[in-house]
Amino acid sequence: MSPTAPSPSPSRAGTIRSRWMALAVLSAAMLMTVLDGSIVTVAMPAIQQDLGFSPAGLSWTVNAYLIAFGGLLLLAGRLGDLIGRKTMFLAGNAVFTAASLLAGAATGPGMLIAARFLQGVGSAMASAVVLGILVTLFTEPRERAKAIGVFSFTGAAGASIGQVLGGVLTDAFSWHWIFFINLPIGLATIALAIRVVPGERGAGLSAGADAVGALLVTSGLMLGIYTVVKIEEYGWLAAHTLGLGAVSLLLLAAFFGRQATARTPLMPLRILRSRNVSGANVVQMLTLSAMFAFQIIVALYMQKVLGYGALETGLAMLPAAVAIGGVSLFVSARLNTRFGERAVLMAGLLLLLGAMVWLLRIPVNADYVTDLLPVMVLIAGGGLVLPALTSLGMSGARADDAGLASGLFNTTQQIGMAIGVAVLSTLAASRTQELLARGGDEAAALTSGYRLAFGIAAALLVAAFAVAVAVLRQPRPDTADAAIR
Repeated sequence: MSPTAPSPSPSRAGTIRSRWMALAVLSAAMLMTVLDGSIVTVAMPAIQQDLGFSPAGLSWTVNAYLIAFGGLLLLAGRLGDLIGRKTMFLAGNAVFTAASLLAGAATGPGMLIAARFLQGVGSAMASAVVLGILVTLFTEPRERAKAIGVFSFTGAAGASIGQVLGGVLTDAFSWHWIFFINLPIGLATIALAIRVVPGERGAGLSAGADAVGALLVTSGLMLGIYTVVKIEEYGWLAAHTLGLGAVSLLLLAAFFGRQATARTPLMPLRILRSRNVSGANVVQMLTLSAMFAFQIIVALYMQKVLGYGALETGLAMLPAAVAIGGVSLFVSARLNTRFGERAVLMAGLLLLLGAMVWLLRIPVNADYVTDLLPVMVLIAGGGLVLPALTSLGMSGARADDAGLASGLFNTTQQIGMAIGVAVLSTLAASRTQELLARGGDEAAALTSGYRLAFGIAAALLVAAFAVAVAVLRQPRPDTADAAIR
């Protein structure tokens, strides 16, 4: 009888099983957050009709969530390090679940907007510490790569599921159920997290209770995100944009000045001295700004130029979701382990760049198979980029900074998406309006505007690749593990 490898001991097997159960709970919470971001957009016409929103007021069902979520991530991440990341995760899920009940029961615009803001608060509290918990759970490089791949798959799948689920719930029941569905998920997540997510003692509020710094960074980020999401309404050079943008930058500059001198800084600046932490965040911001061109503008092109319906557009985009999710779940971990995250990141960025370059040639009357399907295949590069960036961005964090690094990573993610919305959609619309004013055909003018957006997205990806080459370094397993333990 040939010798076989020894079976893991019962205690070891139990430890492995509990870690993966904890990952499932963390992923479920992340899925709920991602679903909430995409599920609302599908139901917005029904919400407007039922609650009597004005067109401008309706946008606040999204903006209120984004401002709270993006503005509080950094603060929530640091507080997680101080009071315990499990405590912050549980509190965030409780706030989000309660806010979902309030949103589902909303009887007027003000009540729904307030509930959406509270949902953003809860999402920030829970999401900010998830990566910090994950990297402390999975310290062995191969295991961690698999865990990050599963986590990234959740994010990729959530957006697509949300669009389909939002339509089904709204048509079959009512828009109220896009929020009520969070109740059983949220309660189950809290109950399971209490049992399977390991707890740890935080450093204590005295280690970083910088109230002034918290006020500066939260107000600066919230004001900055508000300014960005309103650019399309006011314009780039309007007094509203320039004035509020300047105030936001001053608040953030004051925050960093405060952190350099505070006795107990909210964000110890040592975290930014890590090339991988700072570099990965910059690359992520540039990449996600560019990815907006695919996620939103391709869908707009299908509907406004090619005349696809909502269902046709969703089905046409499905191969991309499958490609990104499949690569992040089944391929990324193996490649990261074999070739290193830095090399895999660069390969993924080149695939995304290829997708944007391909989109530069889209005609007014595109054929899906030849003009769009190749893009759906190339966009699988996102399934390589996101797990690699996550690993690199967390590799330089110390154990007592893991929540802060997680919050910072999620913050730059939100800022990148907000900038993508503001820059690409505004410039595409300006190009289209310019051509229409000259008497151009509407479909041709729209296509030209979208091509401009794809060109800018390609330039952003080139910049992301340059930063990755110049700044990022492949972490040594022993160094990365020591930093996070």
